[in-house]
Amino acid sequence: QILLIDTNMPAMFDGMKLAAVATVLYVIVRCLNLKSPTAPPDLTYQDTTLNHFLLKSCPILTKEYIPPLLWGKSGHLQTALYGKLGRVSSPHPFGLRKYLPMQDGATATFDLFEPLADHQSGEDVTMVICPGIGNHSEKHYIRTFVDHSQKQGYRCAVLNHLGALPNIELTSPRMFTYGCTWEFAAMVGFIKKTYPQSKLIVVGFSLGGNIVCKFLGENRTNQERVLCCVSVCQGYSALRAQETFLQWDQCRRFYNFLMADNMKKIILSHRGALFGGGSTKMVDADLSRLYTATSLMQIDDNIMRKFHGHNSLKEYYEKESCVHYIHNINVPLLLVNSGDDPLVHNSLLTIPRTLAEKKENVIFALTLHGGHLGFFEGAVLFPQPLTWMDKVIVGYANAICQWEKQKPPCQSQENNATR
Repeated sequence: QILLIDTNMPAMFDGMKLAAVATVLYVIVRCLNLKSPTAPPDLTYQDTTLNHFLLKSCPILTKEYIPPLLWGKSGHLQTALYGKLGRVSSPHPFGLRKYLPMQDGATATFDLFEPLADHQSGEDVTMVICPGIGNHSEKHYIRTFVDHSQKQGYRCAVLNHLGALPNIELTSPRMFTYGCTWEFAAMVGFIKKTYPQSKLIVVGFSLGGNIVCKFLGENRTNQERVLCCVSVCQGYSALRAQETFLQWDQCRRFYNFLMADNMKKIILSHRGALFGGGSTKMVDADLSRLYTATSLMQIDDNIMRKFHGHNSLKEYYEKESCVHYIHNINVPLLLVNSGDDPLVHNSLLTIPRTLAEKKENVIFALTLHGGHLGFFEGAVLFPQPLTWMDKVIVGYANAICQWEKQKPPCQSQENNATR
């Protein structure tokens, strides 16, 4: 028998291989967003002397943000790396833990880190920091930011969200919520009393951004001795965000599930304090609904809103969102978000943009890349320990301190009187 060999077969197989390689490369380029350009943040602000001074004195806000070449243009990978590692080569700053009894029997805790150098202004300045959901001072991204701030001459006070620290038991049937400012207010009050000469820089990350903006806007006296506020990657309105958080666009529904699972673990680790001991707020039915919850909204509706007696999820989100308070803030306010943040839908960014268009004290900075609290920098593959976000917050705070030091005393007194 004569075996006939089709001479076109090898060429066909080579063509299939090339097509497969081309398909894989196309998927990689699309998933990693490699064709996306790099650019400076899109800034929204009013034409004022202060804003021009701040942008000149904090040039990182007007320069290109360049993420790591191979993966840094993917908001998902930036977010995943932040979520998994927090930061690379994270330092271990030394702090003292403080315990503050609250009126309802809860015990707030925060960690206090003293400065490691003199501040460039010669003044005593304290960063009062509110971390993201379920986070605390031991998280890598907080440790990295605190270490950087200490070396620039800032004292740092970091709130540990009520119930977030695994080795600290709850002393009342309540834990942190989306917009409760009680613990943050107690920490700020302690700092003001203990360091009467210190000026404050208020910093909030993600959920912490909502809390600090709500805190400052709730009461005019909360802005006393506050030089400025910086909020990074918050969503501004939980009521408007809940609809987008149930959508599969940008995998938000998946992130919602993961965050809900983490919240479950935190709540269940305190089940004795929250569901036992004759607590009137929590019952066995709430606990059973918690086990089956697959979204943050279900947990908020069945558990979180009841800590403060809200009658419905809508009421809880309305009352706890900073969107109803942020317009009352009169100190300089820097709002930072990322355009590829998979957790914060672009529709929510009309809130900070509109605010910056209306109020002279607000600058809104929107980056093309950065994900959710990522903002990594680096050459090709490996990110640097310090992120663009760390540098921006400290750079903006330094510019504010410089402005306060050089302006005439009469202007300082006028500003303090209006705060």
